[in-house]
Amino acid sequence: MEAKLIQKTRRQLREGAFFEIVIWQVPIPLRGSLHTIKYRLALVVEGTCVLRYDNEAGKGDHKHVGDTEVSYHFENVDKLLADFMQDVKGWFDDNA
Repeated sequence: MEAKLIQKTRRQLREGAFFEIVIWQVPIPLRGSLHTIKYRLALVVEGTCVLRYDNEAGKGDHKHVGDTEVSYHFENVDKLLADFMQDVKGWFDDNA
């Protein structure tokens, strides 16, 4: 089985701010993950990535909030999307 693209979305939120979501189904878990989903979800504001969820090989599931990296507990794609969108809303609430 080859990797299969599940979702690729880029949405402009306002002038200078957008989010991008890229999610793949992969044949075997990435090193550091226990599931077969590869993902990168990012909020970019004025050219700076201010929020990112990803699971690059070796690091496992985690998120970046500003310069801080914290572990993330992946359950499923729907929860991943909901958690990310909640953090996007929270970022805009805190930085309006």
